[in-house]
Amino acid sequence: MGVKEKEINIIQDLFGNSSDNTFQHVSNVFNRLGGTLFSLKSLITLVVSVGISLVLGRILAAFLRRIVWAVGHQADKTTNRSTVTRLRRIETMMILSIAILRTLLVVFALYFWWQFVHPAGQPTALIGASALAALLLSGALSSPLRDIASGSLMMAEQWYGVGDHVVVEPFVDLQGVVERVTLRSTRIRGLNGEIIWINNQNITGIRVAPRGIRTIGLELFVTDSDRGERLIEKANKRLPEGPLLVVKPLSISANEPVGENLWHITAIAETAPGREWLIENSAVDLIKDLDANSNKPIIAHGPLARYADSDADRRFIRSIRNAQKVPVQKRTVRETAKSGAKKAAAKHSHKKVQ
Repeated sequence: MGVKEKEINIIQDLFGNSSDNTFQHVSNVFNRLGGTLFSLKSLITLVVSVGISLVLGRILAAFLRRIVWAVGHQADKTTNRSTVTRLRRIETMMILSIAILRTLLVVFALYFWWQFVHPAGQPTALIGASALAALLLSGALSSPLRDIASGSLMMAEQWYGVGDHVVVEPFVDLQGVVERVTLRSTRIRGLNGEIIWINNQNITGIRVAPRGIRTIGLELFVTDSDRGERLIEKANKRLPEGPLLVVKPLSISANEPVGENLWHITAIAETAPGREWLIENSAVDLIKDLDANSNKPIIAHGPLARYADSDADRRFIRSIRNAQKVPVQKRTVRETAKSGAKKAAAKHSHKKVQ
């Protein structure tokens, strides 16, 4: 046998023994894990530690919910819109912290159980158990993990908060007031009183009502300015008002002449989300009926309903004005040189005349 053949045999023996030792070690680790994980001491410790964490989580959640209630009550009392928005964000983050803290307590209980049951000198067993647990959790808890990931991103970007009226995409007519937000799900109260739970991973988009109301404008053209304003006042008396109906009745924001015996009247009203039909349909029909039943009808055109949010109007007006700007025409180098030469010649001839 040559020298090279001896070296090859030595290397094969080394790697063969190493692989056998590795498999034997892994087998011993899983045998120890099976004996400790399913022992009576391990199960009792697991139940007690997780039970204590759940009880502590309930106590902590009850304490934080009292604070959440106080923050929400303060938001309802204040009249400053910016303060209301800030308090709602605080309320949302505190509700989220309840779910996060309860989850952390359970995780700590599992960590305590592991450290209490298993000796400290088993790093290989800990690594093996962690890999096994990660493998099992990734398969069994894939859907909740996707919910948590989606909820974390939405809350980090502040899509919505507790107290906001939202319309959830891609669902048809799924809208209401957000009552509770967690990293896994969102609870919404519908206008008809229904409680709607939705997993965060199923939310592809959110439409949030600004300030929790809808602003609707009516445009109409009348042949008599004074009678047109009185027509709006009569319609207001016949529209139902309230926090969940017409929040603010029709108020005239503009009354301008646009021709001979023709005035353009703009009236703005605010409604609760989902009650836009009170202005878009009921108020329009009511104004038409009142005018038709009068001795001399005055409506020439309309009324036409439209959304009239002031913030949206300003942004759209700015966008349209910027789009209408005429781009500056760039002149070539030759045209610039010719223009400079003409100016110089005109200046020289002016000096000669002097």
